[in-house]
Amino acid sequence: MRTRLAMLAAGLVSLVAAAGCGVRPSDAISAGAPPSGPVAPPTTITLYLVKNGRLSAVTRRSGPLFLADTLALLAAGPTTTERAHGLTSDVPPGAGPFSVTAAPGRLAVTPSTPAGELSTLAVEQIACTTAATMPDSPVRVTVVGAEERSPARSTCVPTTPR
Repeated sequence: MRTRLAMLAAGLVSLVAAAGCGVRPSDAISAGAPPSGPVAPPTTITLYLVKNGRLSAVTRRSGPLFLADTLALLAAGPTTTERAHGLTSDVPPGAGPFSVTAAPGRLAVTPSTPAGELSTLAVEQIACTTAATMPDSPVRVTVVGAEERSPARSTCVPTTPR
């Protein structure tokens, strides 16, 4: 009998606690429409490819990339669509991975391929693609081992980006 009384008391206490907690029932609260749209703004990168023996800026949509990753895309060469538009690259696939060292107002890019094996156009592609990652900051870009062939920034003003 005592167990039955204890169970009844425990049940009543639970019922009173649940019913008397002070929270009144309510309907769902309207907060307006859920957010919509892209999570992050699209990012574009500029690569300098070659068309008819001259530098040509090409814009690609991409997520945020480190500079070395952008240069790896350059070494990978043009996409199928870019090739169909007559774009090529003088940067050999073996030029990556790239190492980038920054100092105030300067960026030094070291390719995996000895710079002496790169054409002048390949050096210009690397330097101009690197400079394009910092359009608001005047930087001097050098390709280590090809300093005398690293172009002035003014050289990096090619045809309009595609």
